[in-house]
Amino acid sequence: MTSHKNIKKPWPTKAAMAQIYEQNLWGGMDTEFYSGAGSHHSETVNPYIAVVSEFLNGFDSPPTVCDLGCGDFNVGKELVKYCTKYIAVDIVPELISRNKKEFTAANLEFRAFDIATADLPPGDCAILRQVLQHLSNAEIHCVAEKLYQFKYIILTEHLPEGDFEPNKNIISGQGIRLKKHSGVKLTAPPFNLQVKEERQFLSVPAPGFKGVLVTTLYQLR
Repeated sequence: MTSHKNIKKPWPTKAAMAQIYEQNLWGGMDTEFYSGAGSHHSETVNPYIAVVSEFLNGFDSPPTVCDLGCGDFNVGKELVKYCTKYIAVDIVPELISRNKKEFTAANLEFRAFDIATADLPPGDCAILRQVLQHLSNAEIHCVAEKLYQFKYIILTEHLPEGDFEPNKNIISGQGIRLKKHSGVKLTAPPFNLQVKEERQFLSVPAPGFKGVLVTTLYQLR
């Protein structure tokens, strides 16, 4: 396995993600920003919104949530009302500009930056929904080191069914580790995220693909 220290920056992620939206590689109409079936398929999205909404609504006071990789915001828009502040981040500036025009709320803020290289906004809970699966191990390592500032992480990853070897490395972009019969597991090497508690929220079939979308809650402190 390649060490994250041996991979040179800058990574190709920003250009790759911009190309995905420019060429509609995840579907959608020619003029749309579309984050794929995983963000629009009702059998995937509705159960996710239900369990995450219930969690956020259970706080004594509404939390500050950082959505790290918000995409076209079809999912995030349903969670804003449960938060005192919702900070939605994506690496593609044009996508963030579009989101700012489409979605407005007093407690909603959009920001454009690379979560692997920039400081993350402070908050109570970070959401990473099918984001890390597109990143190289080097980038994931950089993100994971910054997650300890949050108390909770809600992580969704596209994983193979059954046993698999986690965290095989890939080049960041449209593809994910499923073709290598692998998937991201933050608590496994080389990331070794140290958590106080881990609880699986949800596991549903991936729409149009093999494998499952698994949503896990991590409590870090």
